[in-house]
Amino acid sequence: MKRQPIIWLRAKTLCCRWTIPVLALLLVPGAMALAVNEVVEVGKQPVQVDFPSGGNLKMDLCSSGVEILGVDKNQVRITYDGPKDNSRVKVRLKTSGSEGTVEICGCTHDNFRITIEVPRRTHLHVRMAAGELRVEDVAGNKDLELHAGELNVDLGEAGDYAHVEASVMTGEVDAAAYDVNKGGFFRSFERKGPGRYRLHAHVGVGQVTIN
Repeated sequence: MKRQPIIWLRAKTLCCRWTIPVLALLLVPGAMALAVNEVVEVGKQPVQVDFPSGGNLKMDLCSSGVEILGVDKNQVRITYDGPKDNSRVKVRLKTSGSEGTVEICGCTHDNFRITIEVPRRTHLHVRMAAGELRVEDVAGNKDLELHAGELNVDLGEAGDYAHVEASVMTGEVDAAAYDVNKGGFFRSFERKGPGRYRLHAHVGVGQVTIN
């Protein structure tokens, strides 16, 4: 009976000795996964960083014409073009594991165009003040909003989506994939399906087209 406390203390000590290195091993991969990569360029292009397929990408974009294209590469690549001086265009790309952000500002306004290539499977969250936004060949969740302009979304397969909603405050919603065409004030539609992705598409004043 007198040995029981001694045995317990030894067991507890051994447990503590194991706990410290195990926690250290568990924390190391987490620290590595949180490594942050950031690129900031002004007036220089292309701008690109490595980014994994299946990641979440948030974008805050200047008013312009934008194409977001899905490609078979694990990277985000940005190029732009415009007839005026583009030396003040600022692009900021930041990634941490499977999370990334894109910020573009300083764009000229006369026919300024931006092309953003992303992995073909990417979840998108995009905000623009005004202009034209086109998303093609990107599989994943899409949360897309413009205050004014045109939003064009290529769904790929409509059956890949569990929930689709599109709306305008003033303008037109045209979704050929769902046999929907509505114009006027506060127009919207919503559909549910068997897929795994979600689409939210909204324009304040303008047009939403879903193909």
